[in-house]
Amino acid sequence: MTLNQLRYVVETAEAHSITEAAARLFITQPSLTSAIHALEEELGIRIFTRTNKGIRVTADGEEFLAYARQMLWQERLMHQRYGKRQDGKPRFSVSAQHYSFAIEAFVDLLREVGETRYEFHMRETETYRILEDVGTLRSEVGVLYRSPYNATVIMRAIAAHGLRFTPLFRARPHVFISKRNPLAAKEEVTLADLRDFPRLSYEQGDHNAFYFAEELQSTLPADKELIVTDRATLFNLLIGLGGYTISSGVINAELNGADIIARPLRVTDYMEVGVVQHGRVRASNYARRYIACLKRRLPSEAEDAADSI
Repeated sequence: MTLNQLRYVVETAEAHSITEAAARLFITQPSLTSAIHALEEELGIRIFTRTNKGIRVTADGEEFLAYARQMLWQERLMHQRYGKRQDGKPRFSVSAQHYSFAIEAFVDLLREVGETRYEFHMRETETYRILEDVGTLRSEVGVLYRSPYNATVIMRAIAAHGLRFTPLFRARPHVFISKRNPLAAKEEVTLADLRDFPRLSYEQGDHNAFYFAEELQSTLPADKELIVTDRATLFNLLIGLGGYTISSGVINAELNGADIIARPLRVTDYMEVGVVQHGRVRASNYARRYIACLKRRLPSEAEDAADSI
């Protein structure tokens, strides 16, 4: 097994294509295929299977990728610490649910570190993908929430990926609406108030169970439902169609626009937002500083997180 073979496997998994991975690696497709087959023979596992849509990572491959990314990450750290040539770009990645404070903290980190060269990734993505990203070290930090409703399933999935969850703050649920929505005149909104308005939520891909929804009260019946994949679309539909979504109430007018406002939702439910990290990997300096930036971005009115669910 060589580090190049590990790089080949990771690049192929990210590209979802042998042809694309070979182009990114500047090697021929037969050379890449041969190197991967040799590694599979050496390990006695199948890392990839071919489908009519390209390639798919096997269960063994997912586990192997976690170790491969960890080894490559450690290699980069060693080069940065001991290498004679300090020309490598610092790399850091975050995967998060669609929270403005996670983006703000990411911006704060970049301004704080002041690097002249870097490759940082900020992935707003599906809940289960966050666990996969951190579990395979595609990202070093994940940001998501748990609640009394989903905690058992979420914590089981976190443990299954070899991760740990650290609470940041507990938030009362709010509805995000346009300031022109009739509900904007209310100081507090009830579930009955929402009945006639379109409900917006984020697509969760293959893991679209209610337990992985980003929105609280996702089992609430709704006659009008809109499913989106990105924040900009959701907010445009909130404004254009007078819809609503349920979230933490932490909102930033600079990032999300002044037309979106938050109103408390009268329910007994709550969200406990926290970070997930790999259980066997020591946090890098960037990870520690990003989490510090997250804590500084938390709203002053947010309740302290309590690890009590």
